[in-house]
Formats: sequence, structure tokens, C-alpha cells
Amino acid sequence: MRILICDDDRFVVKEIKQYLEEYFSQKDNITPELVSFSDGDSLLADQGKKDLVFLDIEMPGSNGIRVSSELKKAYPDIFIFITTSYDQYLDDAMDAHAFRYLSKPLDKNRLFAGMDRAMRAYTDLTSPVILRVGKTTKTISEADIIYIEAQDKTTLVHTTSDTYPANKSIRLWLDTLNACTFFQTSKSYI
Repeated sequence: MRILICDDDRFVVKEIKQYLEEYFSQKDNITPELVSFSDGDSLLADQGKKDLVFLDIEMPGSNGIRVSSELKKAYPDIFIFITTSYDQYLDDAMDAHAFRYLSKPLDKNRLFAGMDRAMRAYTDLTSPVILRVGKTTKTISEADIIYIEAQDKTTLVHTTSDTYPANKSIRLWLDTLNACTFFQTSKSYI
């Protein structure tokens, strides 16, 4: 996981880093890579992985709303936390698909609660699913599964890129997949 912090106020960047280090320490997890930027254009130019972003709105160059929209186009599964002192941007932030809207000064408890939700969702998105395809196995992300259909004594797993036959029943798929994301629509489909 890679977390980006974009704010033109270096004290806010330092505070978010400290909160994140404390958050992951409390969870007994290694703190992921934390990368900071002082403007949105630099963040957009970054070629690295982008999993979660803390993004100010009013900065030099591109504002946070525009940056958020661009990030969501390029990385649909990114988690964006808007951090700002201005309440008037709430609707714009939601239109740009922000995951959370945190007011400055930051409330550590709200940030931690938002991180709990983001980490659960991130885990669900990145959960690997192992398919037995004939005599080989294939690992895919649960987020890539569109639907599963029962067919004779096997199931077909339809993903964003392909369809795979799998030696698993609909019942076993229901027990395997995240219940918040997948549900059975009929006897033969999840």
C-alpha cells in the first residue's frame, strides 16, 4: 500500500504522517509508504502506485477537486480523503467521489474511523481469489469479478478481462466471497 499526502501546509503534512504512523502502530501493522506533495500537479505527475490520498483543496496550481477527479479517472479504486478548512467544497468533493471529507484542524478520532473503513474496503478490493482452472490455478482480485454463474457441475467466473471455469459450487462461492459485495440473485447467479 502507498499513501499520498498532498497539502501546501507542511505542518498539516507532518500531522497527517504522525496520525497515520500512530494508526498503523495501534493496529500492529507496518506503516505503508507515505509520500508527500505540496501541490496537486506534482501528485498527478507521480508515476508510483496510488492507493489512498489525503488531499487539500486550496493549493497552488490544480485544486484538490480537479486532482481528485483526475485521480478517480486513472485509479477508480483509489480512496480519497479531502482535508480542508472550507465547508463549501463538500458537494464538489462528493461529486469527485471522495471517500471522506475531513475538516481542518483534523480530528484524530475521525481520521482513524475513516481509516478503519478505508482499510476494510481496501482489503476487500485486494483480496485474492484462487481459481482452479483444469490442472492449473489462477489468482485474480475479488474486485475484478463481475458475476459468477452455475453451469452444469462447474461455475463460470466472469471478470473484467475474461471468463474462467471453476470447480466450485455456488454455495462455496457464497461462503468465499465478501457478503457486502456479492449476493445471490437466483439459484444460478451471484
